[in-house]
Amino acid sequence: MDPLGEARIRGSFVNCSKGEAKRISLPRELGGLPWADLDFLGWRDPGAPDRAYLVRPGTGEAGDGAGPVGITLRIAPGTRRNLLRSSLCSLCLTGHSGGGVDLLAAPLAGPAGRQGNTVALYMCADLACSLYVRGKKTSALAKRLEETLTLDEQIARTLRNLDGFLAKVTGLGSPAARQATPDPGAPAH
Repeated sequence: MDPLGEARIRGSFVNCSKGEAKRISLPRELGGLPWADLDFLGWRDPGAPDRAYLVRPGTGEAGDGAGPVGITLRIAPGTRRNLLRSSLCSLCLTGHSGGGVDLLAAPLAGPAGRQGNTVALYMCADLACSLYVRGKKTSALAKRLEETLTLDEQIARTLRNLDGFLAKVTGLGSPAARQATPDPGAPAH
């Protein structure tokens, strides 16, 4: 993933107002993040531990014009952590013990989200899926499941899972599908 600046990150959020996006606590030391090892940027708000944020660089990073997509997340109300059980992240399929996975809910983009509608997914509590997949970070279970997929295939699967979730949040489909969808306001050729 190419590094993103503050303006690009704040401008990427699709399920909150521009005012809310301006007030989001960004990760400290953006320049010090392991950008080369990230497939998406995810972080928890240290001042509000029930809030999290995720920014997918989008297919525009590959040169086809679609920019990053950011979403706000919250720990789903009423979820309880069972510290005696292990859980699996739905994005990267990393197993975690206890509280290593949270059910994170995202308001839907647009009017549906303003009415309180959300979708949720079990994700690594620290949103460090990219680092777990690459073996740069280990969960308390200490070892990922043995897989026959190559690292590139595991990364592609993680991004497919993320794109599926983002499609539910935005209602627009995957980043590639969004690029192929004509703008209804654009003049016909």
